[in-house]
Amino acid sequence: MGSTFSGIELGKRSIMANTDAITTAGHNISNANTEGYSRQRVQIKEFDPLYKPDLERLERPGLIGQGVDVQSINRIRDELLDERIVAQANQESYWDTRSKYYTMIEQIYNEPDDISVRSNMDKFWEAWQELSINPESKAARQAVVTRAETLTDSIKQRWEALAGVGNLIDGDIEATVKQVNSYARQIADCNAEIVRSRAMGDNPNDLLDRRDLLVDKLSKLINISTDQRDSDEFMVHVGGRVIVQGNIAREIDLVPRFDDTGYSKLVWKDTGNDAVFNGGTLGALVELRDVDVRNEIQTLNTMTMNFADLVNDVHRNAVGANKVTGLDFFTQHSFVENAHGNFDRNGDGELDTSYIFRFTGTNALDMQQQVGIEGVMRFSGSTGEVQVPYFHTDTVETVIARINDSTSEVKAYLDKNNHLVLKATTAQDVENPDFVIRHVEDSGYFLAGYSGILAGTGEAGAYDFAQADAVNALASGSQYAVSPVYNPSAYIEVNQAIRNDVMSVAAGYMDAAGTAPTGDGRAAVEIAAIRNTSVMVGGMKTFDDYFADTVTNVGLKGEQAETNLLSQNAIMDDLRNLRDSISGVNIDEELAEIMKFQHGYNAAAKFITVWDSLIDTVINRLGV
Repeated sequence: MGSTFSGIELGKRSIMANTDAITTAGHNISNANTEGYSRQRVQIKEFDPLYKPDLERLERPGLIGQGVDVQSINRIRDELLDERIVAQANQESYWDTRSKYYTMIEQIYNEPDDISVRSNMDKFWEAWQELSINPESKAARQAVVTRAETLTDSIKQRWEALAGVGNLIDGDIEATVKQVNSYARQIADCNAEIVRSRAMGDNPNDLLDRRDLLVDKLSKLINISTDQRDSDEFMVHVGGRVIVQGNIAREIDLVPRFDDTGYSKLVWKDTGNDAVFNGGTLGALVELRDVDVRNEIQTLNTMTMNFADLVNDVHRNAVGANKVTGLDFFTQHSFVENAHGNFDRNGDGELDTSYIFRFTGTNALDMQQQVGIEGVMRFSGSTGEVQVPYFHTDTVETVIARINDSTSEVKAYLDKNNHLVLKATTAQDVENPDFVIRHVEDSGYFLAGYSGILAGTGEAGAYDFAQADAVNALASGSQYAVSPVYNPSAYIEVNQAIRNDVMSVAAGYMDAAGTAPTGDGRAAVEIAAIRNTSVMVGGMKTFDDYFADTVTNVGLKGEQAETNLLSQNAIMDDLRNLRDSISGVNIDEELAEIMKFQHGYNAAAKFITVWDSLIDTVINRLGV
């Protein structure tokens, strides 16, 4: 027969189970507003009945139960949904970051018309046009100088604004790297605590919630995925690399990049290998700094460098009203003082590189003339050498267009004397210098004999910048210019000699007697004509194309970021709402649970009271 006091034990178990359920519901309500908290539920099961097969018992179906028992307290969580949220969150933060910074970049280009770079450049061209009409006028020369100064100031202001955004992004990268390292360490620490707790037979719900919250936060910063190999090893991956494995966390470090920006690059601290992130806040920041803002600055530098170079090319060959000639209108700062552009790039004390910006051939060419020769030219590009073929039937114009349409970082055009000019553009790879021609080679004679740039053909006659005195490969009589200091848009200014004496502004050309003819405004006309001449180096052909393209490009990228952000917000809102419906705390539901288990507690207490009365009857009242 069953124990006389078994009912007391049965009632006690019921009270304890209902107490645990009420306490758990209270814990849920207390944490209803706790970030990352998942509601918990008590898993209740019937207690094992007393049963011994070797003892005699009545032949009846079923066993007398022994009450209830709390099996575990589990959190309500959909792990597959969690993985979807972690995988998707980096895209939302990626587009959010891009949208925020493109709003700032757009503000730089949304200048009032009267102070914008474009309006100031238009006024600059107009001043030269006015000078061409009145070449003897001092007032017209003063207008040219004043408007040139206003233009250079606006260019420098735009560079400062873009560089300021780049510096702001760089500061955010440093802060975000610290956050990533901190979250990775905290996840590893949580892993260690969870393993210890499970080893003792516990179910660490709150620790699991904290780890999931940290993973959610980390997923907004970088593109991660998670992997639970077993109950003791939780892993976090990024781009195929492990960043957290169990209680071990890898860190990201910042090391100098040794370029003109002074920025750092991301590496893994333990290996020194580059750390690359394709999503999240950190991925967006690195892309904004090293691609978007860098491209905007490079485009501005390209416009500035070629603008100054083209104006100077005309001006130095013309003569001012004071009979001074040979003056550059804009001051240009060479990267090195060495006339051959020789530079010690690796810092070992030996000149090992040639920094040359422009080659000019010796022979005058006709744009519509067929070249009558064939071969393959090779130029430096972003991913190596770029091949540009030419054929017998190609015209000079066709060959030049083929060079400019290629992916090479060397562009071509004919100058005012119809000589072929090769110029370096900005470099896509941050490891390569801007405005430096790195390689020029021709298997035939277009560059060697036809245009008069190279002295020889083939690999033996190639120009390669990775050596001192590389200009020795150029044809005798060809001209070249040393590369400028980094970021010409940051320091462009009108020549001090011209500012001191505006009569030095050249409007015409010398005659046979060595003087400027009265009323000669040919040089001023040529400079004014640069505005609409297809001489722009890079993707744009004219200066007007530059302004139209940059504003359009920034606007479209800002629109793209905003549109994708709205799309990602909608996706993430649906996923988070679904998770909240599963794991979130509903106050009304928890109150209903408390009332339900309160009734169970009261019933169990009543049961114990009744059982106590029965025992009292048996012990104290039987036999009286």
